[in-house]
Amino acid sequence: MATDEKQAEVVITKSSEERLVENTRHFWSKNSKFIVGGLAGLLLLIGGYLVYKNYFQAPADAEANEAIWTAQLNYKNDSFRLALNGDGTKANPGFLKVINKHGGTKAGNLARFYAGTCYLQLADFNNAIKYLEEFSTDQPEVALRATGSLGDAYAELGKNDKAAAEYKKASTVFEKDEMNSAEYVYRLAQLYDKMGKNTEAIAAFRMLKEKYPQTPHARDADKYLGKLGEVN
Repeated sequence: MATDEKQAEVVITKSSEERLVENTRHFWSKNSKFIVGGLAGLLLLIGGYLVYKNYFQAPADAEANEAIWTAQLNYKNDSFRLALNGDGTKANPGFLKVINKHGGTKAGNLARFYAGTCYLQLADFNNAIKYLEEFSTDQPEVALRATGSLGDAYAELGKNDKAAAEYKKASTVFEKDEMNSAEYVYRLAQLYDKMGKNTEAIAAFRMLKEKYPQTPHARDADKYLGKLGEVN
């Protein structure tokens, strides 16, 4: 009797490499338009940034740097009003015109610091606050001066709580500069004393002694602590 022989099934399996190639082709066919469009957009952004940086920002920065240096020289010579307003010539526009014309540049930002400290020297404390608050920097030594100057302006206007906050902040911005950090701790302590906040004043004078013992203000701290009733 004849028997029916069943053909053995042959199962062909794809290798992992073949599956990867097939999946990649499928993904590409489905998403190629989006990928190409995204890459084109990215290249356009990069190209636009390079064009802006090289053909617009760099010349603007150079012009701003050229405009600010005379004002900086006047500032160094304590001619604060001249540094602010210039003399009406192209060679000496003054910080305010640098801010107005080049405010988006690094020099324009730096001009805000100079303008704020000029106004502080000229006893125009509201404008000092205005420009110092608009100024920003990632250089701690400059941030220390700007923050401390802001505290001075608030103190002159009798806004003691804001002044205290700025002095406290200034004393921690760049502690490696012991002389200036100690100066703002001292101003903070004096301000607390003026406000009648004896506990806070004592803490600040003690900080001077402990943290900045080699500074002149630290050597005077015991005198003030004695006046506040704090005996060693």
